[in-house]
Amino acid sequence: MSLQVIENATCTFCGCVCDDIDLHYDDVRIHKADHACVLGTAWFLNHTAEKKYPMALVDGREATLDEAIETAATLLHEADMPLVYGMSNTTCEAQKECAALADQLGGLLDSHTSL
Repeated sequence: MSLQVIENATCTFCGCVCDDIDLHYDDVRIHKADHACVLGTAWFLNHTAEKKYPMALVDGREATLDEAIETAATLLHEADMPLVYGMSNTTCEAQKECAALADQLGGLLDSHTSL
């Protein structure tokens, strides 16, 4: 098996944003994460390109992506004070969009560090 390597990958798992990780991967999954800590290694090695789950679930049943987006938009619009939470494993661009969403909805923004 021949693995490809992504050099200097960035890990966003814990918030340290280590950016010197070499990921060894094939068409399905990451096999090795050089220079990653124990947390980062576990995070990378559990990512896969295999399709294990449906595209979306609504009320516990398989749904189309469009249906899931429509349902999420309805729930957020009807919420009194929605909480946008987490984001520790997301890019800064995604975090920016989450902050904008919380602002537009008149909701709250919180990170995992508040625990």
